[in-house]
Amino acid sequence: MENSSMEGERLEMFEVGPCENAYQMGFLIGQRFCTQIRSRLATDLILQHQLLPFARNPQSRPLIGALSDTNRKKFPRYWDELLGTAEGSGVPLLDIILLNFRKEILPFIPKTETNSKDETDEDCSDILVVSDSMAFVAHNEDANVALVGHTYLIRGTLSNGLSFTAYTYAGELPSCAFGFNTHGLAFTLNSVPPSKDEVVAGAIGRNFISRGLLEATSIDDALTRIHSSEASVGHSYNLIDVKTRRILNVETASKNRVSVHEVGATPFFHANAYLHLQIQQADDENSLSRQKRAALLPKGSENDFLSLLGDMNDEKYPIYMTGPILYTLCTTVIDLDERTLSIIEGNPKDAVASYIYPMS
Repeated sequence: MENSSMEGERLEMFEVGPCENAYQMGFLIGQRFCTQIRSRLATDLILQHQLLPFARNPQSRPLIGALSDTNRKKFPRYWDELLGTAEGSGVPLLDIILLNFRKEILPFIPKTETNSKDETDEDCSDILVVSDSMAFVAHNEDANVALVGHTYLIRGTLSNGLSFTAYTYAGELPSCAFGFNTHGLAFTLNSVPPSKDEVVAGAIGRNFISRGLLEATSIDDALTRIHSSEASVGHSYNLIDVKTRRILNVETASKNRVSVHEVGATPFFHANAYLHLQIQQADDENSLSRQKRAALLPKGSENDFLSLLGDMNDEKYPIYMTGPILYTLCTTVIDLDERTLSIIEGNPKDAVASYIYPMS
């Protein structure tokens, strides 16, 4: 498979499992992608400028310790995967922990003139619709430029026979981006910026919650998992069930606050701000700009959706991003009627799908 990232490197898929245990699955993933993981650790400015200096301060130990203990107890298998990934890639466990809990740690790091310049590490945009004529999701996977060339696909098979496919950031659990499983359940994700007062220190991490969604047996099971997640930081989940032809946007916050919007015939655009969960949130000019621009663009067809996600009209805050801080890694399209997930590399206005995966 070919991938036209900034470096022209390949987007590789690794098929793994069934394994003897979760640690072995993580170990094999870490071993297979050790080069990408080590490269990301060396070039990720958020890790180098913020997370690692914070972790060296003794005052960080209660927070990192609480995150580790809480997530290990609630999700022991996923914690073992994380341990295996560190061991298999030959990198310090602390580095892998910091990558996987970055959203839960960053609110507690004092902002300085230096670290605020590379603070943003991910943003995404989604357009979703379920009408008589189409049921469709299109998603821009936007991330810090440090992630360019540092992603891969995992197709994992568990001992119970379930298989999932997940777009994965190097060194992280599958998946903080998007994925689907053999039950016909898929998801895409949008970060949302709560104020620091809304963050519960040491609670469950987003990466562990989305790793669990890869094993959901239905959209209702996925909702149950989200409702009981006890998250540290809120998130926006787009849950897609190709079998029932349903799409739900689920906005969450700490203290198990959840709001569910069922997507219908009116196209629904979501960037990186809460739209229906009433919560105190941080201002995000980038997200607000994309939301306003999307409201002006046509949304009557699949081509309209892809043109919307490829829009670069706003030079400062385009929907399709090409740096210097944020970069659209790819666009994924989920067609519920065709039951396929496609990945588009390059601007979706002009590009065709590089990969198409059946979802059933």
